[in-house]
This record gives sequence, C-alpha cells and structure tokens, in this order.
Amino acid sequence: MALIDALKSMFLRPSAALQVAMLCTRQGPEGTEVVLVKSLDSGRWILPKGWPMPGRTLVDAAAQEAWEEAGARGTVLPDEIARIPANKRLKTGLDLPCDLVVFRMDDTTLAEDYPEAGKRKRKMLPVAKAAARADVDEIGDLIRRALG
Repeated sequence: MALIDALKSMFLRPSAALQVAMLCTRQGPEGTEVVLVKSLDSGRWILPKGWPMPGRTLVDAAAQEAWEEAGARGTVLPDEIARIPANKRLKTGLDLPCDLVVFRMDDTTLAEDYPEAGKRKRKMLPVAKAAARADVDEIGDLIRRALG
C-alpha cells in the first residue's frame, strides 16, 4: 500500500491551493476604472488578493485583502465572477498552482491611509489600460471580459 501511495504522489497533481481576489471598479472621467496593485515579491501589477481567512467567507476575505493592499472600499457583490488558474510565487522561488476566486467591488473609493500604504504601489486605470498593464494574462482577459 505504501508503494501505491508513493507512486500516486509522484504522478498525480495535488489539488490547487485557493486564493481570493477583488476586481475593484469605479466610474471615472474615461469610463470604468480598475484598481491594480504591485505584488510585493515579483513587482507584477495584479488584483488585490490573498489567502482565505478562518471565520470569513471567501468574498469577505477578498474585501479584506482589497482594503489591506489597496485601501479600497465599495459595494461588494457576493457572487464570484471568475475562477481562474494562477501561480503563487513562494518565498522559496517555487510556484504553487492556485485557483484564484475573483469577486467584484463597485463604486470603489481609495483611502490614503491603509495597512499596506507604505509597502505597495497602486493604480486606478481605465479598463483597457488596466487589462494591458496586468502582468498575468488571465487577469487582463478577465478585466476585458468583465468590464470591456
């Protein structure tokens, strides 16, 4: 039995980890705008995202990440708008396959003072520019599909 378990672990991919993200939007002078933040490890432009939190629903965890990483508050829609494959770069340098569950926040306002204000850059960009700037193709595609 141990041999079978060892062979399974070598050939079967474990299920992907789960992360949550928030697509934060508002109406700006050029139409709909989207918040992107710079990741701390790779410097890529991404949606605010993080790990699920004990005692919170996935949408509540995504809203908390949007607040912590971007200072974003707004009208949170309760249903996920997408579930896309992604990779989380670990401190070891390895990539962990993840399913990224994305929710949407409309009428987003951005606070000047928020938990990661001194750590991250953030940008509010029109849809086309945000989709082009997103450093993960699936995020750019999602922005175009959801808002374009």
